[in-house]
Amino acid sequence: MLHYGAENMSFDPIVVSGANSSKPHGVPTEKEIQAGDFVTMDFGCIVDGYCSDMTRTVAVGHVTDEMQTVYDTVLNAQLAGIACCKAGVTGRDVDGAARKVIADAGYGDAFGHGFGHGVGLEIHEAPTVGPRGEAPLPAGSIVTAEPGIYLPGRFGVRIEDMLYVIEDGCINLTEAPKQLVIL
Repeated sequence: MLHYGAENMSFDPIVVSGANSSKPHGVPTEKEIQAGDFVTMDFGCIVDGYCSDMTRTVAVGHVTDEMQTVYDTVLNAQLAGIACCKAGVTGRDVDGAARKVIADAGYGDAFGHGFGHGVGLEIHEAPTVGPRGEAPLPAGSIVTAEPGIYLPGRFGVRIEDMLYVIEDGCINLTEAPKQLVIL
């Protein structure tokens, strides 16, 4: 990112694997990445004074059926929230659309943070896109779409994009693919 013109990083990148991926803001350790691990990478940069933020989770070697189910559930939750996101809709309603997908899949207790947050000159700013997001989303705002499922001591999955909120929907600014990559 710095090579291609970023002024700085938006925050210290998070790269965690295995059981450490079950912590939404896990701290990297010396643990070696192993076959069967999920690896979650959360990072962003600053360009022209504005922050960016994205997360992708990949697998190493193989996944179990449950890992695939959790990944698919997080992706479907993110897509449901994105489909609901437009100017005038509350952050709580966008969060609720994603949260319903996760709860219906039986993982409701494993999604402990909000669907997203505003991003601009600061990495975390208004509007709130979570259970406490009572205000309607304003047209022109940039918000993240980052649901996750975190199974303590086992693994976690988060997929995060940045959305530009417009009157009749939103434009996804993150072009990175979201299908599960197995390295």
